[in-house]
Amino acid sequence: MKQFLSASLFVFIFLLGNTFAQNEEMNQDEQMKIWMDYMTPGPMHEMMAKHTGTWQMVSKMWMDPNAEPMVSEGTVDAEMILGGRYLKMVAKFPMMGMQTEGWSLEAYDNGKKEFINIWIDNMGTGVAISTGKYDEATKSIVYKGKMYDPLSQKDTEFKSVSKMISDNEMTFEMYGNFDGKEVKMMEINYKK
Repeated sequence: MKQFLSASLFVFIFLLGNTFAQNEEMNQDEQMKIWMDYMTPGPMHEMMAKHTGTWQMVSKMWMDPNAEPMVSEGTVDAEMILGGRYLKMVAKFPMMGMQTEGWSLEAYDNGKKEFINIWIDNMGTGVAISTGKYDEATKSIVYKGKMYDPLSQKDTEFKSVSKMISDNEMTFEMYGNFDGKEVKMMEINYKK
């Protein structure tokens, strides 16, 4: 473990030093301010922090948009980690006769001015990664991403919309392609 930490620290110092060397037109104080601004949680991180706590969830999932959805209930435990920089959510719910556990890691990148979401669960071995922007008019984050589809054996694109309705209620919708049309694949309602 000590060797891992030493190696990690070396990599960070190397990258930081390399960045400083590439920006010779700025003095070190200016460069350090840029790094501090990049690494300091801001208003979007404060917005993400409103998701913390334990939530009851009801999900609907459509395998076919013309069929009735599968409905399940579960819980989500959410917490901010690494000094308020990332939102970690752990969901537990039954799906297709199996107890499912999924982890979401959400970030707001101060430099890129965008949200990044990573989803993993015990129903596969892949990772779904999406990026999105906050839409002030609808009070939601609209994500676009890719995940692997084992049936087609290739990546498939998806869109998701995360909306905080109040401090005690939020929704999540996921859309995919079905016969060349965008259709809702999943809808989750969360309440504290």
